[in-house]
Amino acid sequence: MNTRTALGGFLLALTGAWAIDAFLLQPPSAAAWPWLLRQQTLYLTGVWAIGLMSLIMLLALRPTWLEGPLGGMDKVYRLHKWAGIFAVGASGAHWLAKLSSTPLKAFAGTDGRPARDAVLAVMEGSRGLAKDLGEWTIYALLIMLAITLWRRFPYHAWRIAHRAMPVAFLALVLHTLALAPAYYWTGPTGLLLVPLMAGGVVAALLSLAGRVGQRRRVMGRVVSVVSQPGGIVDVTCDLGPQWPGHRAGQFAFVTFDRGEGAHPFTIASAPGATPGRLRFKIKALGDYTRRLADTLTPGQAVAVEGPYGRFEQPLKANAGPQVWVAGGIGITPFLAWLEDRQARAGDGAPVWLHYCVRDAQAEPMVDAVAQRCQALGNVTLQVHDARHRLTAADLAQGAVAAGRVADIWFCGPTGLSASLRRGLRRLGQGGVRWHQEAFDMR
Repeated sequence: MNTRTALGGFLLALTGAWAIDAFLLQPPSAAAWPWLLRQQTLYLTGVWAIGLMSLIMLLALRPTWLEGPLGGMDKVYRLHKWAGIFAVGASGAHWLAKLSSTPLKAFAGTDGRPARDAVLAVMEGSRGLAKDLGEWTIYALLIMLAITLWRRFPYHAWRIAHRAMPVAFLALVLHTLALAPAYYWTGPTGLLLVPLMAGGVVAALLSLAGRVGQRRRVMGRVVSVVSQPGGIVDVTCDLGPQWPGHRAGQFAFVTFDRGEGAHPFTIASAPGATPGRLRFKIKALGDYTRRLADTLTPGQAVAVEGPYGRFEQPLKANAGPQVWVAGGIGITPFLAWLEDRQARAGDGAPVWLHYCVRDAQAEPMVDAVAQRCQALGNVTLQVHDARHRLTAADLAQGAVAAGRVADIWFCGPTGLSASLRRGLRRLGQGGVRWHQEAFDMR
C-alpha cells in the first residue's frame, strides 16, 4: 500500500461517515442553500482536520506494525508528513468557512440561516474558549506548515517548533468536543473520531513526556569517531547485548545530544559477529551533522532507537538478478548489503551496482566499495560522476533489457530517482519494480 492510497482511503472513510450523518441520519433542514453549504463545509473540514491531526499524532509514535503494509518506517513518516499537510489545509478551509458568515449575510441575508446544532451539554460553557483556541491554533499550524516547506529554515529551530504539535492537537480536541454537533458522537462520525481522538490524546501525552520509541531505545557508548574526506564521519557505537539486532539496510534514530534529539541514520554495518556493534557513516548535510566531527568523542553516551525500515536485499533462492543504484551517501545501505553478502560467502543473485558521485577520483568510498564488490565476484560495480552521469539508458542494458531483472533498488537524491524512473518508462522498462527509501523525515 502506498502513501497516496492510505491517505485517500482514510479521507474517504471520514467523508463517508460525515455524509451518512449529514444526509441520512440528520437530513438537512429547510434552510437557504448557501447557508447549508457553509454549515456542511464547516462540519466536513472540521472532521477532516481533527481526523488527520489524530492520525499524525498516532503515526508520530513510530508504530512498527505499519511498516509491513506501508513498506517501512520511512513510508510511515511520509504518510505522517502528507497527513499533516492535508490537516493544515483542512484547518485553513474550516477557518475560511467560518469567516464566510459576513459575506453570506450580505449575499443571502439571514432569513434562511439554519439554527445552530446542539452540542454536548457538558461542553456548552466552553464554547467561547474553544473558538478562541481553535482560531489561534490554526494560525500556529499555518506557520508550522510554512516553515516545514521552507527547506532553508534551520532544522534545529523547526524541531523545537514541531514539539508544540501535541499541544496544538490537544487544543483542537477541546475545540471539536465543544463545537461539534452532539449527534456526531452517537453516529458514524463519532464511531471513527472517538477512538482516533482518544488514541491521539494518548500519543500527544507520550510525546510531551518524551516517551516516543522508549521501548526500542538502547543506551550505549561511542567507540570510535573517524573523519573522512568529503564531509563524512564514520561513527562506531557499542550497544552491548541489549541491542535486538538488525538486518542489513535498516536505519535507527540516534541521539548523541539530548538537547538536539534523535536523528535518523542508516546502519552502515551488517549484523556481525560482535553483538550490538553498529557503524554509521554520516554526511555533513546540515548544521547538526557538520558539527559532529568536532563534538563527538569516543566514550560518550549514545542512545539508539530501532531498528526500523524495510530496505532489505532479497536473499531468497529464487531471487533474480538485481540492479542497485546509490547516489552519494546513499551508498550506506548498500555497504551493509555488501558486508552481509560477504558474511554469507557471496550468496545471492548477480548484481549490477551503479554508484553516483561528484568526482570518482576524489570520492573516499569508491575504493572501499570496489574492493568489496571484487571480493564477492557476483557484484559488478560501475561508478558515475560529473563526466559520465547515470542515465536510464545505462540501467536499461543487459539483463534489464532482456527482462531478467525485475527489481531496481535505489537510495539517493529524489531528483535522480525521478529522472531515472521517467527515463525507464520512456524506454519501455516501466514494469521493473522500483524500491526506494523515502529518507526525508521533515
